[in-house]
Amino acid sequence: MKYGSIAFVCRLFLGATLIIFSLNSSAFPQSPPLEIPFVKEWAASKHALRSAEPFNHWNKAGVIPKACSRCHSTSGFRDYIGADGSKAGSVEHEALVGEVISCVACHSKVTRKMTEVTFPSGKKVAKLGSEARCMTCHQGRASTVSVNKATANMPADKVSKKLKFINIHYRAAAATRYGTQAKGGYEYDSKTYSGLYLHDKHSTKCIDCHTLHTFKVEVANCNLCHRSVKKTKDFKLVRRTEGDFDGDGNAKEGIAGEITTLHGVLYKSIKAYAEKVIGTAVVYDSHKYPYFFADKNKNGKPDKNEAIYPNRYKTWTPRLLRAAYNYQFIAKDPGVYTHNPKYVIQLLHDSLADLSSKVAVNMKGMVRPDP
Repeated sequence: MKYGSIAFVCRLFLGATLIIFSLNSSAFPQSPPLEIPFVKEWAASKHALRSAEPFNHWNKAGVIPKACSRCHSTSGFRDYIGADGSKAGSVEHEALVGEVISCVACHSKVTRKMTEVTFPSGKKVAKLGSEARCMTCHQGRASTVSVNKATANMPADKVSKKLKFINIHYRAAAATRYGTQAKGGYEYDSKTYSGLYLHDKHSTKCIDCHTLHTFKVEVANCNLCHRSVKKTKDFKLVRRTEGDFDGDGNAKEGIAGEITTLHGVLYKSIKAYAEKVIGTAVVYDSHKYPYFFADKNKNGKPDKNEAIYPNRYKTWTPRLLRAAYNYQFIAKDPGVYTHNPKYVIQLLHDSLADLSSKVAVNMKGMVRPDP
């Protein structure tokens, strides 16, 4: 009877339990859905833009090459920093297409301890904090060293079939910011260049200026000092360094204006050198790889039938390659005027001065900033 009573009670309890759980669940408190911190912000960023070219370029091949997967996939980045258990500093496996840069790329036990970054030049920057994660990819893929290696022992103005355009890659903000410490731009022999651009003591890391996870510029933070800045476009009106760097007589315009003018003069000088010294006109298209093409009709514009890979510019001399490299270095970092204005102005000045030894370049009134 004792065990029968126990069994009866158990059946009664089980039945009551089933009845209770069959009632409307809304009568009982529910656990809130699990939310991943900052996922909405990240989802609105370009790191999460699955349809973007940086995550679809290798769809036909089905895999992302080791050299590219480091910064174009989560698994490749984790492989490179050793977060997947592999050796740090190299990519051991190709990545499958379809990935973006997700949370676990930048957030791991390994990334929390990262304090050093090696640039393509071989130069290392140590004693870093969270910015090391950003700098690992936003550093470009070429440098002074790679340009010098390609042009070694070649006459400056002799065309070589061995030469081809060397592309810095895209948004190499870390290389810009660290200047000669990274040697991301092409630095001419016997010239001196600025190193790390320290904006101010409150703006030392990437996320001091860029919103965490969305990566948009923190306009409100900048407005604390730059009162005229209300929108992102206003940054181009700001300047701290005195001097008429572009020689146009206006030393009060935003530093971005100085850089834009010099950049334009460099392009004109590149075209003049290509046509007058080499004898093959060149034209640039910022949206078409490999960016420099033969200007067959010499109209100075990248026409549709010209801005194609088979028509890529092939008659390079060392002098032209160095100048074109710096032109692209500046073109592919939209924030150069904030990241390190003195360094890029120095690069522009020296590229113009080098070309001026062969073609007419009006540098009257231009002031080169001291390092």
